[in-house]
Amino acid sequence: MATGSTDTPTTADGTTGTALAGSVALVTGASSGIGAATALALAREGCSLALTARRADRLHALTETIAEQGGGPAVALAADLSDGEQARQAVERTVARLGRLDVLVNNAGYGARAAVEDGDPDDWDRMVDLNLKAVLRMSHAALPHLLRAAASGPRGVADLVTVSSVAGRVPRKDNSVYSATKHAVCSFSESLRQEVTGRGVRVGLVEPGMTTTEMTLGSQASSAHGLPRDAWLHADDIARAIAFMVTQPARVAVNEIMVRPTAQER
Repeated sequence: MATGSTDTPTTADGTTGTALAGSVALVTGASSGIGAATALALAREGCSLALTARRADRLHALTETIAEQGGGPAVALAADLSDGEQARQAVERTVARLGRLDVLVNNAGYGARAAVEDGDPDDWDRMVDLNLKAVLRMSHAALPHLLRAAASGPRGVADLVTVSSVAGRVPRKDNSVYSATKHAVCSFSESLRQEVTGRGVRVGLVEPGMTTTEMTLGSQASSAHGLPRDAWLHADDIARAIAFMVTQPARVAVNEIMVRPTAQER
């Protein structure tokens, strides 16, 4: 008969507060929205953080907030991840500054809605570059470090999480290229999962529905299809899903979480 559990006790909100102690996470698109909320959530779990986005001032402000809230080390690494070399350097700078990499959160993204006949090919290029190519490049650069962390780190596991979208599962008119990039990320994540899961790297996909962020209040606002704004998800809701995914015991891989507002039909 078992006399107890080896799992780390959880707090009332379902997190442990120390689940990621000694770990390092790199969060992309961390200057606002889901990325910033995720950085704060992981800091509360004891994680050291590297934060990357184009807006250096926002990143530095977030590192100060993490420090004020008692978090561990956090460094700002300004980069445009649509540039392949800058994406690679973001990973290498993380390891150089913080010594290791245990968690990668691919969150940076861009969306622009339009019918294909009215679309701007420059917008298409940016969506492909940031939503898909940056995920590929960041994942490729991070994998050696994640595999090393899984093999020798105290958690016995490492995590690679990509923030996709419900649009990657449910295509809609006037959102074709954005949906296509998110469909591709879904396929990539599952294939990568099969390649590395036996070596202790968990690959997860989080697919939000309508969420209040700078992007959805701008070019993607019409994606709500009449859903009132006060019914949309908050960035913190998605951050909790990501934190839940990466704080599971090593034996547990939560590979996919779709999070919709309660009132969202599709």
